[in-house]
Amino acid sequence: MKDEALAARCRRLRLVLTDVDGVMTDGRVLFLPGGGEAKAFHVRDGLGVMMARRVGLQVGILSGRTSEVVTRRAEELGMAPVLQGVADKGEGLRRVLAAEGLAAHEVAFIGDDVNDLPVVREVGLSAAPADASFAVRAEAFMVTDACGGEGCLREFLEAILRARGDWDTLVAPR
Repeated sequence: MKDEALAARCRRLRLVLTDVDGVMTDGRVLFLPGGGEAKAFHVRDGLGVMMARRVGLQVGILSGRTSEVVTRRAEELGMAPVLQGVADKGEGLRRVLAAEGLAAHEVAFIGDDVNDLPVVREVGLSAAPADASFAVRAEAFMVTDACGGEGCLREFLEAILRARGDWDTLVAPR
């Protein structure tokens, strides 16, 4: 019964939002000489985004920081919407819902720290990386086995795609 309830919840999803620092990355920011910055992204997260998009599921970003590196990664993967520099993530979610014409139950979110809690509490499905803050792990629907920057977004997307029944089609031999 629980599996069918999860599957129904996942089939309603139209958008998956992710935080960046601590989810798509391990949370470290490297400041480079000359003022730039560097972040390391896991390739499995990227493939997960591409697979989700292939079955019509949007994947976007809701981040408290602003970074050119994030803009570049999002463009590379076709992620949208991309909101950066969002101090109040609850308000950011409301902006996304209005702009995309979605209800909160049609959105999933993965975040790692207390500034993500307003979104974790509001969306239809939420997740936290294994190394997220205790408060977020306690309130998220799912806690991934992977830590931030180690493929946790992919793990969350794969769980959604499996629950929706899309996974086998995506990985079937062509």
